[in-house]
Amino acid sequence: MNFSWQIFVDLGLISAALLLATLIRAKVRFFQRFLIPNSLTAGFILLPVYNFLAPRMGLPTSGLENLVYHLLAISFISMTLRKAPSRGAGKRIFSTAVAIISQYTLQAIVGFGLTFLFIATVLPTLFPSFGFFIPLGFGLGPGQSFAIGTGWESFGFSGGGSVGLTFAAFGYLWACFGGVFLINYGIRRGWMETEQVERFFSRGARIGVYKRGTKTPVGSSLTTETEAIDSMSYNLGVVLAIYLLSYLLLKGLTFLLGFAGPMGTDLAVNLWGISFVFAAMVTLAIKPLLAFIKVDHTIDNGTLTRICGASVDIMVAAAIAAISLVVVSKYWLPILVMGCCGGLVALFGVLALTSRMFEDHHFYRAIMIYGACTGTMTTGLALLRVLDPDFETPVAADYMYASGITFVLAIPLILMINFPAYGISRGQPFWYWLTCGILAVYLVFVLLTYTLLSQGRGFKNSFLFYRTAAKKE
Repeated sequence: MNFSWQIFVDLGLISAALLLATLIRAKVRFFQRFLIPNSLTAGFILLPVYNFLAPRMGLPTSGLENLVYHLLAISFISMTLRKAPSRGAGKRIFSTAVAIISQYTLQAIVGFGLTFLFIATVLPTLFPSFGFFIPLGFGLGPGQSFAIGTGWESFGFSGGGSVGLTFAAFGYLWACFGGVFLINYGIRRGWMETEQVERFFSRGARIGVYKRGTKTPVGSSLTTETEAIDSMSYNLGVVLAIYLLSYLLLKGLTFLLGFAGPMGTDLAVNLWGISFVFAAMVTLAIKPLLAFIKVDHTIDNGTLTRICGASVDIMVAAAIAAISLVVVSKYWLPILVMGCCGGLVALFGVLALTSRMFEDHHFYRAIMIYGACTGTMTTGLALLRVLDPDFETPVAADYMYASGITFVLAIPLILMINFPAYGISRGQPFWYWLTCGILAVYLVFVLLTYTLLSQGRGFKNSFLFYRTAAKKE
């Protein structure tokens, strides 16, 4: 009998690489010092395997690409499905969402500007949306960057998906090395309390696994009787059922857009590239229904977090392993320049914003937002755990729920990044000007909300960050 093994071969290789990466993190001080996530290490272990060995074995990267595409939506559904926080956190959550959107905006403006600088000088054939890989790869993550980059291949951008994954890997390097630099710099500047400094230098926080005999924390709770159905199976079933509804919604939209002719067909193709957006939208619509029929209590936040965490770990490893070194070598100059600029924007931008917009836990929030805006949410959480291992501060919870607001605010930005591609494929400069207009609107929104939330501190002492704020931690 002829069964397909590809998905399990890919998952098996990723799992083996994750286990090897966990061993490396526990034994090698370099990886402990820079808090490099195991999924990132696993991805780089598999990168030469899938570039040089796998093709000879008849194992394509398409399986990895499928994993990245689908696990992205799974992670979005599982996090969006989580229960809402307690009241009284509205301002903190909104401030966090504004800080995240500000990074997306600044990264998009820098990327858009650099793209047309390259087009006007040394790379006249560069894809006009190329610079948007900065907010895609750094801010939104490998899944989004790959999905949208792959969609751009229909506009003639060969290797777009692989370039998107490369930017995501570049962002992870900024998250790890830049994040540890920030923490060490914060220690020298006195931005953290003595207890947090001691935690940072503790061995347990670095090796990545609990010691033998350690009382481990509870990661999830049972909401069903195991005799009837395992709680993990139940929660995972809800997530996958919502994903099925997302698929049916996209199929319906594709059918309807087909009546609009070629333009509608092109739009439908791009909608499939951002299926994670529709997955989150369907989840937001399902949550009130679950509350209405009084079954929302059967959804466990801890279990959903575990589903999201596993999805992100596998997705990150698969995303890096799927990078084509041949494609990367073709675009090495814009990748290097834009990747460096994007990291610097995040490094200084996050410090400037968090030191003025928030009233508590300034540096904690900076580390969380920086890690998430260069890697993924899990990278931000990994950096935050160095300072707040038990998540005793509200920083992690605020970020989780701010991501829902961020998602809504970012929808126009996600849709906009296709506009330069429309412009070049149809020879219509209008799309470029529309992109500039939307970026201007985002910039005005960020400046206005930043001014209001900073309450007069926004533009004072522009080159000082936490000199006074650190005392309030």
